[in-house]
Amino acid sequence: LVEAAILNADAPDRMTAGRVFFSLLPTLLYLLVFMFLARGAAKGQLGLYGGKGGIFGIGKSISKTNKSKVTFKDVAGIKEEKEELEEIVDFLKRPKKYASMGARIPKGVILYGPPGTGKTLLAKAVSGESNVPFLEASGASFDDMFVGVGAKRVRELFDKAKKLSPCIIFIDEIDALAGKRGGKFNIQGNEQTINQLLSEMDGFNTQAGIIIIGATNRLESIDEAVLRPGRFDRHIQINLPDISERREILKLHAKNKNLSNKIDLEEVARKTPGFSGAQLENVLNEAALLAVRGNKKFISTSEIDESIDRVMAGPAKKGRKILLAEKKQIAYHEAGHAIAGLYTDDGEIVEKITIIPRGKAAGYVLSVPKVQERSISTKSQLLSTILTMLAGRAAEELFFGLENISTGASNDLYKATQIARNIVLKFGMSREAGMTQFIPSEEPENPYKNNYSETYARIIDDELFPDLPIYTNSFGSEIINSFLERFESVKGKKFDPKIVTLDLVSEHFITTDIK
Repeated sequence: LVEAAILNADAPDRMTAGRVFFSLLPTLLYLLVFMFLARGAAKGQLGLYGGKGGIFGIGKSISKTNKSKVTFKDVAGIKEEKEELEEIVDFLKRPKKYASMGARIPKGVILYGPPGTGKTLLAKAVSGESNVPFLEASGASFDDMFVGVGAKRVRELFDKAKKLSPCIIFIDEIDALAGKRGGKFNIQGNEQTINQLLSEMDGFNTQAGIIIIGATNRLESIDEAVLRPGRFDRHIQINLPDISERREILKLHAKNKNLSNKIDLEEVARKTPGFSGAQLENVLNEAALLAVRGNKKFISTSEIDESIDRVMAGPAKKGRKILLAEKKQIAYHEAGHAIAGLYTDDGEIVEKITIIPRGKAAGYVLSVPKVQERSISTKSQLLSTILTMLAGRAAEELFFGLENISTGASNDLYKATQIARNIVLKFGMSREAGMTQFIPSEEPENPYKNNYSETYARIIDDELFPDLPIYTNSFGSEIINSFLERFESVKGKKFDPKIVTLDLVSEHFITTDIK
């Protein structure tokens, strides 16, 4: 030991076996990890090239397989849409009938429409009626940080479907999987995934018993090659339910609810224009929760009305302290909306005015259209809608002065501006701009580029900004002035119990001497 110490002291840089080992240790560790990854990839253990492993979840299955218990009896409304899909069910049950006629059933079906309208439920009902396996996947689940993984997952999904055929492949939010190619923000991996989807759809025939159903809220964002005949042949639009469909949906969801005999589902359907099926189900569920909270045996009309308000605007914030002066200004604002709606030809029926804050709203007017279901809107109707929206601000200006108007009209101004822009830019309803649609740029690299000249831009500005607000604001003030005395009477009764119903509004405002 003494000699070794002397040697080391004489040659401090001398390499010993221990020093050599520890200097090479990091390199050896890197080599071992690389060999492990390469070996696993070659054997398909890590899911990098078709395996079923799970490093970072690359090889993890992105589809769920189950037998749906949902049938068409569980889907209310959308009668015509169900009829379109019944043909798919019949094919899966009796494929020989179609083969003998030389008929080709659609390879794919796209269900598109607003959220909550029952697209996923319809797809599950097709599977349940057909009694075939249901492979469900989300469009976003095909995306990955590694290039090529999305295409691999598409291959795996179709390989799985071929083993389970006859079956249904359901891809929710398919626009996340098959968005338009060629844009500035598109990446190579996304294009590979879409190409693989197209290849798989072209590679099988419908006699194999595999039907692909896709659901999306944005049909326009899906690549055109995916939507062409021979791939997704059938496009079925699922719209928001009309009043009769809302009634049927409410009846379906009311089966397991203890409703009072006084509740009229026809009336509930009338009060919920624009509600989706999911929102209607939520209305009844919220009403049931409120009844339980109040230790009631039955769901009454008050719970239904409160649940409609909760779904529309959020829960009431009754504990929020509001100054009397602020309550007064909110009351004038909301009453302005109500009066304008009542006294415009294309206005709406006021059901309730409230200054109880909900969500971001300090108060609101619950109203329903005089004509329940419109498929188109006229310029007069659009202007009436703008007038009703801006009448709250007009009432504030009239009673509190221009210097004391509040921020309560911010959402009204946003919505009114959007409608006004559509009148000029989209619907071609302005005199100066003419019957031309100024749609956004179709260039994916520059979606915000205007497709019109500076001259037209000035015409649009002149048409849009000075005229419409002046017209609607002055007309709104004129209406409110005409009914100033009655306005005061309703405003005075708004503080107790903070809600004015249709009966009270009718008593004070609805007369035969309307000008």
